[in-house]
Parts: sequence; structure tokens; C-alpha cells
Amino acid sequence: MSYWKQDELNLLCCLSARKAGHCHTIARVRNPEYSTEISFLKEELGLAMIINQEQTAAREIARVMKFPSAIEIDTFAKGRVELLRFRIPEGSILDGLTLVEMHAKLHCAVLVCTVEHNGNIEIPNGDCVLHAGDVISIVSEAREEENFFRKIGLQTNKVRNVIIVGGGDIGFYLCDMLLNAGISVKVIEKRFNRCEFLSERFPKASIIHGDGSNQQLLLEEDIESTEGLVALTDFDEENVILSLYARKAGVRKIVTKINKIAFEDVISSLDLDTTIHPRSLTAEYILQYVRARRNSFDSNVETLHWIVDNKAEALEFHVKEGFRMNGVPLQNVTLKDNILVACINRNGKIILPRGQDVMQTGDTVVIVTTRRGLNDINDILR
Repeated sequence: MSYWKQDELNLLCCLSARKAGHCHTIARVRNPEYSTEISFLKEELGLAMIINQEQTAAREIARVMKFPSAIEIDTFAKGRVELLRFRIPEGSILDGLTLVEMHAKLHCAVLVCTVEHNGNIEIPNGDCVLHAGDVISIVSEAREEENFFRKIGLQTNKVRNVIIVGGGDIGFYLCDMLLNAGISVKVIEKRFNRCEFLSERFPKASIIHGDGSNQQLLLEEDIESTEGLVALTDFDEENVILSLYARKAGVRKIVTKINKIAFEDVISSLDLDTTIHPRSLTAEYILQYVRARRNSFDSNVETLHWIVDNKAEALEFHVKEGFRMNGVPLQNVTLKDNILVACINRNGKIILPRGQDVMQTGDTVVIVTTRRGLNDINDILR
């Protein structure tokens, strides 16, 4: 993989490596000018993958702005299935319910696959009790989410307006995505030349030349009536302070960019709503590709997402004929500890599995686990 700052140098390094060693090459390409030519560059230069971490980060942020009750959203089965992570609010109907009671009461097609309580992560069973303040991850079809969130009293409508503090590459991509989604956007940027560039590219956005960490400026830009704020400065400390202030000001959805991961436990304790780690996203995509290359006769990883602040994994496996429990009801399958079969995709039909359901050849199966190193569907078996 080539990871220099200059896109052209990354592409040249990958081209040279491929010619010299016939290896798989991955290049980081960040320039927005190349964003519409990714497929062409990949094909013409014979690249295995092109990564644009800023565009990827912007896509993740835009997704939660469209569904603000979620802290994090990941997709599987070519977008048919989503894994959403959210915090149970005080006074929620879920507070004090076991998972069995939740399903009996709500009758929603969702599956709870992780529960975070007092810093501990659990792959739950039906007896697990939910509490206000817990952060849970659910798997469901995209069309079922709104029904579930509506029944538990959480908002599902996208935010109507967003302030982006920081007009760098992530801010550029995000501004474009939000405007295309019909969301009103203000960008606060310190560099005057960058403000001119952004105002030319996005005439429908409000581009403000100023310091986004200036409280008076934020008040002048009506932060107290703003529904979304994204802190994208180059300094983690500034992003954290901005996010905490936005929470105090009543902003409905807040996203904080974090570059360093050395103080992850401290960051997690601050309850910042959604945090985005561009470097972790890049690592996730590379690992997903590497695992997908490790094909076996039985199956392989098709999609991988690190979830719960990288403390768990959600993997999508393709089931082939060599799977040892092919066609066996799940109630008769002995899984290793801390593993959950979260979803079965059978020719486009999504199954949230119960004991009588089976995994069979041709299915793709989503597995959620706190274990590391699962490379094959057979690895989930005891």
C-alpha cells in the first residue's frame, strides 16, 4: 500500500510495485478532483483498491445526519441490512425490559446484537436486561428501522440544517453530500482562500470566514437553533470542546472527528454522541480487502466492520458447500462464546434468525463477535 501525502506519488508507487512484483496494490487518493475518476484510475492502473479516507469519513457522517438517533450505522447485504448503534435514553420504553420482553411488546423485526453497559460489552441472549444509558447495536432491514425507532420514541427524521466547523477535504465531501440530501449547510473555515474555493463550488451553502471555536461567532450563526454540528478541525481537543459546547446549546446531532486514538477511553467517557476516526476507517477497509483475499474452499469474509469503538467485529460470510453445519437448525449448532448469528441473506430475502432457521449454501451470513481473527464461517463453531 502507498500512503504518501501526494496522490500522484501514491499512484506511481503502486504502478511501479505492480509492474515489478505483480502484487496487489492499494493507493490512497484524497484530491476531490480525482473523486469522479476513481473507477477509471483503478482499472487503467490495475489497482486492487483506491482509498479516499476523507470521502469515506464524510459518507459515514452524512449517513448518521440522515438518521440522527443512531451513533453509528454500518451496512451489509449490499445495503439491504443495517447495523445501528444508539443509546437508550432516560424514560425509554426499553428501560428494564429483557430482550424477550422487548420483542413480545414491540413486535419489530430487529435483533439486538451488542449491549454496552457500564463499560462492559456483551453479546446478549434473551434474558439480557436493557437499561437507560446502555448503548445497543441492532440489526434490521433498512425499512424496519423507522418502525422500531418510532415505537421506542426516538426521532427518525434527518436533520434540517448543519454547521460544519472546518472546510478541509472531509468538509468538502460532506457539504456536497448534505446539500444533495436537501440539508441546509453552513461551513466555518479559518482560511480565506479555502472559503473562496468552497463558495465557488457550493453556491447553495453559507461559507463563513472565521474561527469556529469562537463562541460569539457560533452564537451569531444561531447554533442554538441548529440541528446538527460536525467538528472537523485539525485538533482533537478543539473538536471535543466544540462538541461539548454544541451539546450544551441543544444541538440535536453532533459528530466529532478524532485523529488520535491514544486517549480512546477518555473520549468514550465524554458521551460525545458520534465520533469519527478517519484512520480507523481506512484500516477497516484495508483489513476487509485482505480478509476477502484469504479465500478458502468453505467461505470467505465479504464485508467487515469494526463496531463498538473497535471492540467488536461484524463480519459477512459467504456460505459455501464446505460449511460443516450446512442446513442444520441454529438451535442445534454449538457456537463459540461471544458469537452471534445476526442475519441471514438468502437470495435477497433477509432473515433475522431464530432457533429453527438454518444456514445453507449460497447464503451470506452476518456474524457479530468480540473475538478476533475469524477468517472463515467454520471458525464460529465450537
